[in-house]
Amino acid sequence: MADYTFFTNPMSRGQIARWALHEAGATYDQVIVGYGEPKPEALLAANSMGKLPTLIHHGAEHDRGGDAVITECAAICAYLAEAHPEAGLAPTAQERAAYYRWLFFAAGPVEQAITARAFGFEPNEKQTRSAGFGSYDLMADTLAGHFERHDFVAGGRFTMADVYVGSQVLWGLGFKTLPRHDSFVAYAARLMERPAYKDAKAIDNDLMPKDMA
Repeated sequence: MADYTFFTNPMSRGQIARWALHEAGATYDQVIVGYGEPKPEALLAANSMGKLPTLIHHGAEHDRGGDAVITECAAICAYLAEAHPEAGLAPTAQERAAYYRWLFFAAGPVEQAITARAFGFEPNEKQTRSAGFGSYDLMADTLAGHFERHDFVAGGRFTMADVYVGSQVLWGLGFKTLPRHDSFVAYAARLMERPAYKDAKAIDNDLMPKDMA
């Protein structure tokens, strides 16, 4: 049996989890869940929301022989880095602060700001003090500023946080939900050279409807 069962759709955030699985060197059996189709019972049993991606790590609870369920892409990335230390993608003690800071910045303020703008919500000056992302421009400039000073999330080397943060940047540039800062463009170019990214992307591209790939 493979290490994981991976519920995904090639046009979902499952692309992030697949890239993370390849970076970790994990084996997995994929279950493609089509949009508009009934959710598999095994998916709903693992995650009652039926959200994609969902991972089941088989035998993860070794003392009881049970499986572990992991959802939410940022959590999946962090989990895989720890579950597969041989990949060397978990943070060192010196990298830990930046690793978790920007991992959760991308899962929180970046996601919130992009979604808010897509839904037509732009906070006024008073609302920016309460909104977790402040404003869209502040979010984007803050993230771009980090990559003006660092090649990767945690500094000078690639870690698993770059899978999640990097996916936000790659999609942001591709779908024009992030501004085309020079630091984003250079960071994206570094990420796209990774063999695991290329391999995972090729699988999802092959799975997409031909008019979408």
